[in-house]
Amino acid sequence: MRKPKVVIIFTGGTISMTVDPRIGAAIPSLSSEEIMSLVTNIDKYAETESITFSKLPGPHIDIPLMMDLQKLVVENLERDDVDGVIITHGTDTLEETAYLLDLTINSSKCVVVVGAMRNSSELGYDGPSNLAAAVCTAISPDSKNKGVLVVMNNEVNAASEATKSNTLSLDTFKSLEFGPLGIVDNDEVIYHRQIINRQHIPTQSIETKVDLIKCVAGMDSRFLKYSVDTGARGIVIEALGRGNVPPTMLDGIEYAIKNNVAIVMVSRCPTGRVLDTYGYEGAGRTLRNMGVILGGDLPGQKARIKLMLALTVTEDLNTLKEIIENNQYK
Repeated sequence: MRKPKVVIIFTGGTISMTVDPRIGAAIPSLSSEEIMSLVTNIDKYAETESITFSKLPGPHIDIPLMMDLQKLVVENLERDDVDGVIITHGTDTLEETAYLLDLTINSSKCVVVVGAMRNSSELGYDGPSNLAAAVCTAISPDSKNKGVLVVMNNEVNAASEATKSNTLSLDTFKSLEFGPLGIVDNDEVIYHRQIINRQHIPTQSIETKVDLIKCVAGMDSRFLKYSVDTGARGIVIEALGRGNVPPTMLDGIEYAIKNNVAIVMVSRCPTGRVLDTYGYEGAGRTLRNMGVILGGDLPGQKARIKLMLALTVTEDLNTLKEIIENNQYK
């Protein structure tokens, strides 16, 4: 009986870094072969094939690169000899790449995104153990039809839920609202819950002109109007609390919608969804009546990815609302 085969696509990130003595700071330097040599005994479980996509830190992975990576992942998922695909990635933008892949890939095979919080020059380098756990996850039959997964620190999280919660902790990736889907224990993945109502946006392109604006006390409409005037096709607002803004932002929101610029609202709170609970000036009910789209419990960076993809399907604000809200609201 053949061993399952996984393709591991290396993009860079801390998992590939060592400290350069000339500058005293970590930079991408390890090759895919050098990283894999540290994942001991993995050949007993799976056949692996390595592809070097890039050697970039997370902040250098931009939207066009994410789409190039998506195409490469799909190409390998379509191979009959491949059972799953793993992507190593810098943690700073890992959740955005993972969510983009989750929304655009429609495959029963497992896709895992993995990274590291400590570079290979540090004590306790976590790259090899995270990569081993990713392989164990990708080869498991129980991982089929679960969408894109984020595996780090022996926890398995859904790409739609996982977010980087801490700047240095090994267990930085968390599903803050509901917890992980499962764990990797004794080289086996064990699932405790499922994701329901997964969403797929059928597109192979992306609209990059989408801005993200964080709402703060006393904020006005300057940033909103600037975004519209400089060509934004969509704007995500990280609003206050349940989904409310200072009344001084209403003029900018109205200006955007009149110019057919989609406004998606999420909350700046780490957990909880937005809802048009309140009816005062600047509150959720006012915004919804103006045509603002509610973004559920997504953080701003993921809502931006979703809107970028949805805008390639349609620019009609009512249709965009259906895609973004995805039957979450009556």
